[in-house]
Amino acid sequence: MASPLYLTLMAGPCVALPVPKPLIDALVSAEVTESATGKSGFQLTFTLADNSILETFFLLAASSPIPLLRVVLMANFGGLPQIVVDGIVLHHEVVPDAMKGSSKLVVTGQDLSALMDLIDFSGLPYPGMGPDLRVLTILAKYAAFGVVPEVIPMLIPDIEVPIISTPSQKSTDLAYINQLARDCGYVFYMVPGPLPGMSQAYWGPMIRIGMPQQCLNVNLDCWTNVESLNFKYEPQHSVLPIVFSQDQTTKLVFPIPIPPITPFNPPLGIAVPIPQKVEQLDDTAKLPIGQAIMQGMARAVESADVITSEGSLDVLRYGDILRARSLVGMRGAGIAFDGMYYVDSVTHHLKPGEYKQNFVLKRNALIANTPVVPSFPF
Repeated sequence: MASPLYLTLMAGPCVALPVPKPLIDALVSAEVTESATGKSGFQLTFTLADNSILETFFLLAASSPIPLLRVVLMANFGGLPQIVVDGIVLHHEVVPDAMKGSSKLVVTGQDLSALMDLIDFSGLPYPGMGPDLRVLTILAKYAAFGVVPEVIPMLIPDIEVPIISTPSQKSTDLAYINQLARDCGYVFYMVPGPLPGMSQAYWGPMIRIGMPQQCLNVNLDCWTNVESLNFKYEPQHSVLPIVFSQDQTTKLVFPIPIPPITPFNPPLGIAVPIPQKVEQLDDTAKLPIGQAIMQGMARAVESADVITSEGSLDVLRYGDILRARSLVGMRGAGIAFDGMYYVDSVTHHLKPGEYKQNFVLKRNALIANTPVVPSFPF
């Protein structure tokens, strides 16, 4: 019986093209990590024989005339192609095996955000631009690599008057974008696809709403589609952030508590634990009120997850590829832990004839808030 899973490996300088068959035949394993808050990384392992075509691949990655080697890994599962990773090679290592007389080539890289960390643009001015417009301007430089910006405007614009002060960039594009995201309570990450050679650059709040993925089942006999699963309930980690606003006329400072439930972080269950700690964000007193509240909301979302679930699954049994940064349902775990979860990170492990994933799920409440957890996405 033919496997419903097909892998396509593409590589090349700037534009990735399908690699020759001998190179894909030499692929032993691939590991890809994607996270909701940081960079995605990958590691490809090849068998390396004498006079192998991989020597050319190795030279492309190492030689100075072509400094960037782009790699795209695409999985075609059930007739639906999905881009697992789109990044550039940062490191390669040859591992000889003295006992078997063969060697392995291990290629390590990161998503396209690594391109934004190569050149220091300190001092570049952005007159009359708010943080969101500055991010759009920066991302426009990477359109040639297929980077499509997805920038969410700030709820309350914060634009400095050019004749009073002009913001300027500090450090590399990636460091500056991440700094602007932290200042606004936003996150920044790259999402590969939907087509080969394209990646979406998301800059905005961590949103935990949207269409859920196919449900995860445990302890449901033949419907079970996970291999391992465990839950941790830690209500002591939830904090109540307090931001401050200073009236410019009276110089009085007003505290503003931020609840764990925000428009971007709706309750994923019925019983939301009361935060057991109070954390004062003292630096917010000198910020505009909108920016201070956004930083408080980001801290509330970060600490509100009282349930963490870690597990693993076989993609061929699950029937789909689980992706990070979106919702997924859980069934069969009991009244307290059934319901919707946010997929915080996923690690893909691919080998010939095998595709497994480790995942980390998070949730801010106990007990499902829907009478039925849908088994398939609507």
